[in-house]
Amino acid sequence: MMVKILPQLLICFWITLPFCFAEKTKERSARQRDAEFTDKYQPCMQGVPGVQGRDGNPGINGIPGTPGIPGRDGFKGEKGECVTERFDDPWKPNFKQCAWNSLNYGIDLGKIAECTFTKQRPDSALRVLFSGSLRLKCKTACCQRWYFTFNGAECTGPLPIESIIYLDQGSPELNSTINIHRTSTVEGLCDGIQAGLVDVGIWVGTCADYPRGDASTGWNSVSRVIIEELPK
Repeated sequence: MMVKILPQLLICFWITLPFCFAEKTKERSARQRDAEFTDKYQPCMQGVPGVQGRDGNPGINGIPGTPGIPGRDGFKGEKGECVTERFDDPWKPNFKQCAWNSLNYGIDLGKIAECTFTKQRPDSALRVLFSGSLRLKCKTACCQRWYFTFNGAECTGPLPIESIIYLDQGSPELNSTINIHRTSTVEGLCDGIQAGLVDVGIWVGTCADYPRGDASTGWNSVSRVIIEELPK
């Protein structure tokens, strides 16, 4: 009887054995998935932060880079001015004034007044000015001339410094002459005068080709001569 039952048991064993392995495989796969899920999504407790590390040693210089592309030339600049340095002494003002109160000088020919000036440079010019009252009267046409001299000679650089007054005849009907005193000036620049003392004079004389009249200078007013040295 046992002999008959044994083959039946073997058949049953071989039939149920695959199902047993399949169940164990399924069970093992489920446990593996649960473990992976737990490792992936279940948070762990954070540990104590470690000690901060030290800074590393400075690195060595890198390899030099290649030269850059040369730049373009800039725009051409404007032409500069040529400046010549001068080492001459700085110019110092040099001037003088001589003044007279009521000269009342009635001469028709000769020197009226003089003012002495010290000229400092040989290559400078002198500016001269006379300001005062001038008058000329006559019964017929006449002309008088007021002019400057330098050490007794008139200016030649470039021309004399002068002023004139011309008067036509008076009024025969009234048997009188015109007698007007007006403040006038004689002014100009003179070159070519040497350095040192210069006697600057104001004179009165006649005009060419005209008769002399009755001249008056500095009547009832202040007259003055101003002299100034100027650079050329």
